[in-house]
Amino acid sequence: MTRSAVRGRPNPTRRPGRRAALLAVPFVVLAGCAAPLPQAEPEPVPAVAPPALSVAQSQRVLDAVAEVVAAGDVANDAAGLPARLEGPALAIRTAEYVRNVTTEGGRPPTVLPFEEQALIVPETDAWPRTQLVVTEQPDDLQAPRILVLRQDGPREPYRMWGWARLMPGVSMPPTAAPEVGSPTVEPDSAGLLMTPADALAQYADVLGNGDASQFAPSFASDAFRAGIENERTALATNLADTASVTQTYAAAPEPVVSLGTVDGGAVVVGELTTTSTIALTAGGKVNVEPFYSALTGGATSAENSLTRVFGGVVVLYVPPAGSGAQVQVLAGEQLVTGASVQ
Repeated sequence: MTRSAVRGRPNPTRRPGRRAALLAVPFVVLAGCAAPLPQAEPEPVPAVAPPALSVAQSQRVLDAVAEVVAAGDVANDAAGLPARLEGPALAIRTAEYVRNVTTEGGRPPTVLPFEEQALIVPETDAWPRTQLVVTEQPDDLQAPRILVLRQDGPREPYRMWGWARLMPGVSMPPTAAPEVGSPTVEPDSAGLLMTPADALAQYADVLGNGDASQFAPSFASDAFRAGIENERTALATNLADTASVTQTYAAAPEPVVSLGTVDGGAVVVGELTTTSTIALTAGGKVNVEPFYSALTGGATSAENSLTRVFGGVVVLYVPPAGSGAQVQVLAGEQLVTGASVQ
């Protein structure tokens, strides 16, 4: 995977054209022609907005985030995470610490490498700013991750907003070199197979309805969807005599970021929430495992229903309109972050 590629440039953002120098001079009548006064020359205006971060700055951000995550992992304590984590990343990592405690170390937090394989840096002079990092493969030989790093304002530090597992066999679409920066794509941007916002909403519908979804033909088959469908089927089969299972999927109204690719498509990153409810038949009862019990505040059994909420992140490639290609799921991740019983 390479960092550099050629891509089209957006319309330039211009600064004021010239700055006239104001010179205070006395009024003097001179014989003959006076020499013209020197004029201040403006600095050259860049053709496009600069990348939000240099490669060296991105590496320093990764080091800072890695340090906070490592400290939290060692202590199994989420108290210090907000310094460098937010959004789904904060919710998921906090829940992973709860799971690690309740399983007595049997299910530790996800291994997150912070050595970059590729950087996708936005070309922008505005905030919030969000960049993507494709990591090296973790030491446990799981799939590489896509880390989502976000800066909410000029005086705010970059924080990890989320992460997602790269799907098997997936190749990232070519994007601009990080030294140049990739153009940001608006949520309702035309010119793609579908807008970034619609891509997220339609994928959520495909997760819920499978091939019966009217949007299914626009999406290539993917391992993230297959895993969700397999788990849902297994759960329903195991509980067929005692309960029914209902799952709903909802995407955030807008992506957290969409960045242009060399071919005119876009890498779209969004938040995905899954709500899974196990409704017990009359007279039924289910024991609540320790992890879910901790999330519910201590409930040990459910007599009517158990609801679990999964926080998640999905990364899509949306091709340009007219290409004949389908939307591809590049990466996905979800974990239970909340639970309740009735």
